[in-house]
Amino acid sequence: MSGANFILLINLSVAGLLAASFMAVAFHDVGRVPARWLASGYLLGMVYFAIEFSIPAFTDARPAVVAAFAVFLGATIAFNVGLARKYGIATPWPPMLFFLLAATIAVYFVQDLPRQSLARMMAYQLPYAVMQFVGLAIVWSSRQSRGRLERILMAVLVASGVQFASKPFIAHALGGWGANPQAYLQSGYALVSQSLGTVFGLALALLILAILVREVLADVTSKSETDTLSGLLNRGAFTRQAEQAVLGAMRQGVPVALVIADLDHFKSINDNFGHASGDRVIETFAGFLREAAARHHVAGRIGGEEFAIILPGANLAAARLFAEGTRSAFGALPIDGLPPDNRCTASFGIAELHPSETIADLMRRADEALYLAKNAGRDCVRASAGLGGEWPSNAIIINSRSG
Repeated sequence: MSGANFILLINLSVAGLLAASFMAVAFHDVGRVPARWLASGYLLGMVYFAIEFSIPAFTDARPAVVAAFAVFLGATIAFNVGLARKYGIATPWPPMLFFLLAATIAVYFVQDLPRQSLARMMAYQLPYAVMQFVGLAIVWSSRQSRGRLERILMAVLVASGVQFASKPFIAHALGGWGANPQAYLQSGYALVSQSLGTVFGLALALLILAILVREVLADVTSKSETDTLSGLLNRGAFTRQAEQAVLGAMRQGVPVALVIADLDHFKSINDNFGHASGDRVIETFAGFLREAAARHHVAGRIGGEEFAIILPGANLAAARLFAEGTRSAFGALPIDGLPPDNRCTASFGIAELHPSETIADLMRRADEALYLAKNAGRDCVRASAGLGGEWPSNAIIINSRSG
């Protein structure tokens, strides 16, 4: 068995393993359409390698050569469809299918040219190179193209496209690709070509797998950090992200404020109208927080009916406006499942971070302010006392209440 035959068998096995890997990702999440397309691409790669391996057995190898070309070009197209689905790019089906048909017809007719002619070799390899650069364009045009893995992927696609385009010249330098299709696997060019195919095919697959696994892990992390009912961060995730937001604000020298809110008389809502109505109240209030929050804010559900939001760049006055706006809007909103005249309210405690404080100190003072709001009759906003329990000179006490 020649070295090229051995590498061809390795490529066949590797393509099968990679197809299985992408199918495993697809089965993990049935919504991962890109993984299914990528698996299809590597399954077609297996078919291609099987045809290449069987070509010496044919007396007339032309049909097998053309079929192998069409199958491998189809594999690159399936790979690009997977990339397009992954990065949210519209799949250019008509031009790609036309390209597949036109390139296959061209390869069929160039079989009449001298086997070692440059035109024949270019007709066979350039379509593969074109598909690599189409894949590059897909990744480049996506919003995620500046990610580290995406940059590496684009570099490998460029290198892969260049190696396909250079193969006719490599074949010429190595004395051609065999006197006939049956002799191809005995040539030095076949050994180089199949080796390059192994390197680039494996590199592209591993990069895409890393990107898909990165997303799977991100989904798992997001689900583990998200409160399922409210859609906000759970307490642990809120604390971690709030600490990061506070540290970032301190480095930038900007103020940080914390708002803690508690739904008023929530137990009575559950007791009188059922837990489904209570869940809708939580969902509605969480929706208010999401809509009011800016991208750099951190919002979470830190207890049964208790919520918190960190406001980097906001002082006590800004936190007051945020809390008051949320309080008044929520109190005026009818909730599905509750009587029309029944309005839900919330109490708010606010605090601004002092230079010597930690996030735990800030949360403690905001919680004390919330306690004051509840003692004041609920449905109001209260600001925290200063350090050591003293009210700072610029403290804001809000007595506004509906009803």
